[in-house]
Amino acid sequence: MNPVKINHLNTEQRNPKTMLLDTLSPLEIVTIMNEEDGKIADAIHEKLPEIARAVETIVSALYQGGRVVYLGAGTSGRLGVLDASECPPTFSTTDEFIGLIAGGDIALRRAVEGAEDSKELGVEDLKKQSLKKEDVVVGLAASGRTPYVIGALEYAKSVGCATIAVSCNPGSTIGQMADIAIDIAPGPEVLTGSTRLKSGTAQKMVLNMLSTASMVRYGKTYGNLMVDVAATNLKLIERTVKIVQEATGCDDSSAREALGRCNHKPKVAIVMILCECTHEEALERLDKARGFVREAIK
Repeated sequence: MNPVKINHLNTEQRNPKTMLLDTLSPLEIVTIMNEEDGKIADAIHEKLPEIARAVETIVSALYQGGRVVYLGAGTSGRLGVLDASECPPTFSTTDEFIGLIAGGDIALRRAVEGAEDSKELGVEDLKKQSLKKEDVVVGLAASGRTPYVIGALEYAKSVGCATIAVSCNPGSTIGQMADIAIDIAPGPEVLTGSTRLKSGTAQKMVLNMLSTASMVRYGKTYGNLMVDVAATNLKLIERTVKIVQEATGCDDSSAREALGRCNHKPKVAIVMILCECTHEEALERLDKARGFVREAIK
């Protein structure tokens, strides 16, 4: 097996501030970590235009019946699965966001040896999802050179999918392959090469933006209220009551009564109250407004 050259990667450089990391006190260690984490938002700020383009691409795909497929290995893969998993409860999505990790679900808890080194495995995982040209594939790799992600992006492009790359190395291999490259430069890790740290945080912040901004533009919010939240437990049921009250100015009992008539769908309850209409009329209004509450209540 040929050796993999990684010494040139930004994510593999030693941080001059932490050369004596093992001699520091706990307070000194966490202080340096905090200072280094403070650099991440600025690094992401440099790539906001690319992130916005990615959001536009995702929203366009969703309106065409496409899906967003996050794909990565190790920490990057886990972060993609995490973001995809949190979309259904937050936005009542079904299969709009899919998270794949090299080695399968078992790799969420422990490393699967060699999985990330297989381009073929990336292709196989996408084929299992019956990938179509309307889908968007988001390749995640802190190093920007993970074979599993490279293989997946190559296959996605052959299908005709839009492709997005998220890495923490400027000029990354996956960035050069993808339609949109989001190459963040958070700088060397506090612990050399441990990309679960700054690089992981940077990727998580980008994924937060991609999914949240896309859902906002897809009609899943009203102002800053998550009006499509799925009321799947007691806490979330109470949250739907609060959301309806915030959006309409109604009292607690009115919010609960409206929610009871629409299976605890805040979006529908809000339209019912503000437009003084029935459940069926609220659904019709929302359908014509493509799910946007602000348009439905005009």
